[in-house]
Amino acid sequence: MSLESVRAFFAEHAPDIAVIELDTSTATVALAADAHGVEPGRIAKTLAFRVGERVLLVVARGDARIDNRKFKQAFGSKPRLLDAETVQALTGHPVGGVCPFGLATSLPVYCDQSLQAFDEVVPAAGAVHSAVRIGTARLAALVDAQWVDVCQDLV
Repeated sequence: MSLESVRAFFAEHAPDIAVIELDTSTATVALAADAHGVEPGRIAKTLAFRVGERVLLVVARGDARIDNRKFKQAFGSKPRLLDAETVQALTGHPVGGVCPFGLATSLPVYCDQSLQAFDEVVPAAGAVHSAVRIGTARLAALVDAQWVDVCQDLV
């Protein structure tokens, strides 16, 4: 069902973007980068956090790590990652396939500025073997994301 909700999202909002399905798992950044022939940073990972009573999604480059201090500055609380069961219940997507498209629940989406290093990124598409190639600015626009700075600076 999750892959179908992502397909429906793109059919309605961006019919020119095709969902890529592979025979191999792309459930981790390393697997996805290898399968799609891109550097790990170009994989756009979607992380689900609880911040007080709110739940939000942060899309960041694959090789970035959350900076607790920056996160607290941006959202007023330390980040608490959601467990896999809660992530799937709220997004409709399994861990490894989580993306900001075709969500089961309307959630605020934030894109970390680390993504802006790339003109095109490869986020998952609702399943552990699916993805899309999409322009970074277009990804943010399609999901009405706000830009934030919550990842550690890459050296």
